[in-house]
Amino acid sequence: MRCRVVITGMGCVTPLGSDLETVWRRLLAGESGVGYTTLFDASNFPTKISAEVRDWDLSDVGEDPQQWKYQGRHTHFAIGAAHKAVAQSGIMDTKLNPTRFGIYTGSGEGQQDFDRFTQMMVAGLGNGETLDLARFTRAGLETLHPIAELEQEPNMPASHLASVFGAEGPNINCLTACAASSQAIGEAVEIIRRGEADVMLSGGTHTMIHPFGVTGFNLLTALSTHNDEPTKASRPFDRNRDGFVLGEGAGMVVLESLEHAKARGAEIYGEVCGFGSTADAFRITDTHPEGRGAISCIKMALADAGVGLDEVDYINAHGTSTSVNDRVETLAIKQVFGQQAYKIPVSSTKSMMGHLIAAAGATEAIFCLLAIRDNVVPPTINYETPDPDCDLDYVPNVAREVKCDAALTDSFGFGGQNIALLLKRFQG
Repeated sequence: MRCRVVITGMGCVTPLGSDLETVWRRLLAGESGVGYTTLFDASNFPTKISAEVRDWDLSDVGEDPQQWKYQGRHTHFAIGAAHKAVAQSGIMDTKLNPTRFGIYTGSGEGQQDFDRFTQMMVAGLGNGETLDLARFTRAGLETLHPIAELEQEPNMPASHLASVFGAEGPNINCLTACAASSQAIGEAVEIIRRGEADVMLSGGTHTMIHPFGVTGFNLLTALSTHNDEPTKASRPFDRNRDGFVLGEGAGMVVLESLEHAKARGAEIYGEVCGFGSTADAFRITDTHPEGRGAISCIKMALADAGVGLDEVDYINAHGTSTSVNDRVETLAIKQVFGQQAYKIPVSSTKSMMGHLIAAAGATEAIFCLLAIRDNVVPPTINYETPDPDCDLDYVPNVAREVKCDAALTDSFGFGGQNIALLLKRFQG
């Protein structure tokens, strides 16, 4: 019999807060974490808004922020979310074999230091019109900090997590764009299923709220420019949507084999039953217009879980608020579920959280677990004008009580990455 994998701890740091119950309450109330960008001067950018993590630092989880001053925001978020997930699980209070405890993250690159890069460019250009590479390099050697530069590597959060919690087992990071942390959870589940670990701390962390990140997405015309009303900018599935809103943060879960969790008497918050992973094999920045990769990964997750089409009670959609994603995701759901698609509540919490990029999938998996726990699903806020191409039940604007035993969460990333996770209420 295949090893069952359960969730025994959850934690997050998000634009709506870092306390799980506070974040959940605010989601159900339809509150938005979007506002004007304060992390840098965005006044000259087409997009001047984002969903920042505000008024938070590592002292919230008992860490000295000064000890982490050279680590980026994404590492801070990861440590914070992980501390909360591990504390909820109680795993550190047991006689845990460290070589059977692993880390699998879907973490983005470190925060880019735009100010120092600007200093290097000014030095390199001097009074001329061409770049003097020697002057540019010399300025970099004088200006940049070696530890801060090391922290640019996307595997660094996973390395720090292993050190903080003494996890000597598998240590892996993947960066598959917006699908990264969902992929991390799915592959961490497979590691436990294969018997290579008893416990995996998994999830994702990311921030792209910096000049380089916003510039890139603006050039791709992927971001909303609805600057006048920030809280209404993210409007998944609405006909007047004009792009996503950048968010930041982290979501982490503690995964265990059922046998290991039961042996230590752990409280179980749900079970990861299905995992699907595919690629569109189409274009880097465009999803396949017929949703072939999305369709395949959803079918794969359902088959892996052994769940029928009529057994899925809720879908937490990728729902970015871009024209193409929302239309193709709706098409994919209808292709998989047929007429049953119209009976399943589908909502996008990105309408309130913004898009946490690599961290999005993990936080949305946590929201699925809370929906299962409480039998209530969060809304899609800012849904005002129906789009004929998006004609499902998007739980518009108001949370809804729904009997929820099984939830599907979708994550699709630039590059054509597609991940689906099927989560269920735990039944021993």
